[in-house]
Amino acid sequence: MIARKNSLPPVILLDGGCNALSAARSLGRAGIKVYALNAPNAHVRYSRYCTLLRPPGGEREVSARCEYLLSPDFRSFHGAVLLACSDAEIEFITQNREQLAQNYRLDLSEPTAQLAMLNKLDTYEKAVAAGVPVPRFWVPKTREQFEALRGDLEFPVVVKPLYSHVYRKQFASNLVVAWDFEEAFKAFEVARAAGIEVMLVEMIPGPDDRLCSYYTYLDADGSPLFHFTKRVIRRSPPVFGVGCHHVTDWNPEVRDVALRFFQAVGLRGLANAEFKYDERDGRLKLIECNARFTAANCLVMDSGIDLPLLVYNRIVGRPQSLPTTYRTGLHLWYPLEDFHAFRCLRRQGSLTLCGWLASLVHRHRLPYFRWSDPLPSLVVELRRLKQAMKSRLHRLGRALLHRGQRPPQISAPPGIRAQTVNRIEDKNIAVASTRGAI
Repeated sequence: MIARKNSLPPVILLDGGCNALSAARSLGRAGIKVYALNAPNAHVRYSRYCTLLRPPGGEREVSARCEYLLSPDFRSFHGAVLLACSDAEIEFITQNREQLAQNYRLDLSEPTAQLAMLNKLDTYEKAVAAGVPVPRFWVPKTREQFEALRGDLEFPVVVKPLYSHVYRKQFASNLVVAWDFEEAFKAFEVARAAGIEVMLVEMIPGPDDRLCSYYTYLDADGSPLFHFTKRVIRRSPPVFGVGCHHVTDWNPEVRDVALRFFQAVGLRGLANAEFKYDERDGRLKLIECNARFTAANCLVMDSGIDLPLLVYNRIVGRPQSLPTTYRTGLHLWYPLEDFHAFRCLRRQGSLTLCGWLASLVHRHRLPYFRWSDPLPSLVVELRRLKQAMKSRLHRLGRALLHRGQRPPQISAPPGIRAQTVNRIEDKNIAVASTRGAI
């Protein structure tokens, strides 16, 4: 049996990155024993609040970790709370809910709705049915269907997998941004060869600060227990990267549109939706929906809404007071990624050094570092330093190898050449910034 210092049931966090780390810190500080089933390089394994579980089949494969949960070895964890921190684990719990419920405590959910939110096409189709605006999208299945779209597509366009967690198993990023028809077709063919279904989604024009999100928890009747909104200030790389600077705000328009969508599809439990304001028609367009903790969970917590503890208390039936307010104007900042975003924006002429520095004159929350739990952040930075040194040595080796060789001349016009270099640079940053993103 598990050794328990108190009567509180332990928690097992399934997979996840920054969101799992923030959940472990929240629950650990509340005196709850926290375990994690995660990859061997996960940040949460280095937290003082967490104990890592090691399945016999290996830690790297999600399937091995899932099978471990269903094995007789886990009978000693009878009554433990299971919390999913990734799409793959949401899928696992919904598909095995009846069997898991015999041994564990699970959060409230509507499995059909949760599975629909994992599928980007289902999400968009249900949004359209609910009267919630979405970007234009296309779903070609064959080369002929793709070719038929040649005159309809406007570039750049996003080649988006229907299931992001399936796509990430084989590729470094979550999606591909195509700048012309040939790039889009190549990305489509590569995904199709890997057996992955994709859709094409228009990129809504406008800067990244038009992106906004809404968070809540829906009870058994579909009523929200709280309201929380935030917006993105910058992404790295700009326009199609991962959010690297966020700020909490209050946006009732986002709340109203998101709630209309959640209640139309029947979501229960945790719910988050991201939108982008489209200046062409003045409407919010749904980008994606997550029925779990997200990477910005630490920002939600620090603003005054402790989501992991709220969910835990509801699962085990502990009394709690629901949040009615939260702190607005609180910033979440990824320093290195935001610096990369600034460099890209400065090259484009849309952000000056003074403007970037002015945007940083706030008290920021960092995604990994906490004085009370510094080791995960130190590990992250050491990994980053190791990767930077490896890249620098690689570039140095190539430079020495080609010393004395004259590089090939490019005859394209300077403007085209600069755009091409910027696009290549931005794509490299995109791949780096989306590795392991949640």
